[in-house]
Amino acid sequence: MNQHPESASAARRARQSVSTHSVFGAPCWVSLTSRDLEATQEFYGAVLGWTWRKGRLGDHFRTALAGNVPVAGVAAVAAMWQMAVAWTPYFAVPGADEAASRTRERGGTVAVGPISLPPGRAALLADREGATFGVWEGELIGNWEAWRQDAPAFIRLHTRDAFDSAIFYGEVLDWASDRPGCCEVHYEGGEVVLRSRGDVVARIVSGALEAAPDPTIRPHWQVHFAVADVAACARSAEKHGGSVLEETEDEAVLRDPDGAQFTVTSRREP
Repeated sequence: MNQHPESASAARRARQSVSTHSVFGAPCWVSLTSRDLEATQEFYGAVLGWTWRKGRLGDHFRTALAGNVPVAGVAAVAAMWQMAVAWTPYFAVPGADEAASRTRERGGTVAVGPISLPPGRAALLADREGATFGVWEGELIGNWEAWRQDAPAFIRLHTRDAFDSAIFYGEVLDWASDRPGCCEVHYEGGEVVLRSRGDVVARIVSGALEAAPDPTIRPHWQVHFAVADVAACARSAEKHGGSVLEETEDEAVLRDPDGAQFTVTSRREP
């Protein structure tokens, strides 16, 4: 029996509500703005072993796959939209417009949107220190649990004042609120730690607890990808036109040929 159109629409809305609510306020996706889609696919395919598929957003967009798991998005719109080449984390929110308004009210800025990008709405924002982040309202891309476990190891905000930043994001994204499913905020090991259902999903760091805010820090969100061999990724990045900014046995900060910075982290790390 065919489902009535209104019933089907209600069912879709219900599924969307459940999936959004399940990661309420937590990072749910990462996306790269690039200039050259073909070159970007070649570099990340070589360094991280990703394969690619076209998304629903058009020819300028691709979804990266690690195995069969959607890992990240790539949008070759940096030149077209006059945007910086960069990796950006997106946080799940019940309403992109409300999140954008809260950002403005608290001294942040709205760079793009909110705009409709079926199956949802998105906005590109910046906190009051200038760190760029996105918000996503709607159906999540792929299986979020698989994405969280198999794709980015975590995201970390490098900023001048971790506690001030935690307050800003907490007010925008309803962290540590009384709303069901919200993220918990803790201070652990010298960092502000964001947990979703007990799992660490983001960190905020600004230096020692008693230290004054460091004016030399350029606030930014750093995206970490879990890999089996950090050294092999670093050598591959150099071979394919990227560069290595920092490297240890368990972690390397890399830069792609376009200038976007990201980190590879050993899967052996807890």
